[in-house]
Amino acid sequence: MRAFTNRTARTSALVGAVAAAGLLLTACGGDGAAPSASATASPSATAAAPGSAASPAPAPGPFNDADVLFAQMMIPHHEQALEMARLADGRAEDADVKKLVAAIERAQDPEIRTMRAWLKGWDRPESADNGSDHGGGHGGGHGSGSGSGSGMAGMMSEQDMKRLAAAEGKEFDRAFAELMIAHHEGAVAMAEDERKNGLNATAKKLADDVVRTQSAEVAELRKILDRL
Repeated sequence: MRAFTNRTARTSALVGAVAAAGLLLTACGGDGAAPSASATASPSATAAAPGSAASPAPAPGPFNDADVLFAQMMIPHHEQALEMARLADGRAEDADVKKLVAAIERAQDPEIRTMRAWLKGWDRPESADNGSDHGGGHGGGHGSGSGSGSGMAGMMSEQDMKRLAAAEGKEFDRAFAELMIAHHEGAVAMAEDERKNGLNATAKKLADDVVRTQSAEVAELRKILDRL
């Protein structure tokens, strides 16, 4: 009977020691503990990619006035393209026009959010009207040839927008194609200026994307006009 009691006591002591060790490992996060999801995520995995649902990250590295002005001017330029695209709902008839409208919305809304994040990270205003002379930015350099924010290439007038809003069917499709060609060509010119005069690698990469994507869309819009 005494031997059985001793074995029971030893077993209880062993179980208690194991439980205590487990609690200690849990509290200290020892090498044997499974890491949490946040602990294993790399900085690049947690940083939002341009166009993601989370807030985009600022553009890393040095920048200059041309980079700032590119973002300040391209934001309202993209916003007007989105306004034009929204007018297609219930007005556009051509299937290819509708596809281009969807592509414009997918690309340009995320790019607006991305460029706003750049300006916030650079501590610069969103509007170029607040002054385009920013003292050289980080990394120095000037030389943007885009002009002031009030003279952006390819921007539609109020009359142009009213004309587009009043059109329907094939008339809308033709007007949209004509106006968006001019609008895209203006954006490409601004992006070409950024590629030439900008300093920030991320901003210049977006400028490359704008030139490639919108040049291809201009070519498609011209084909649409030829058959309408």
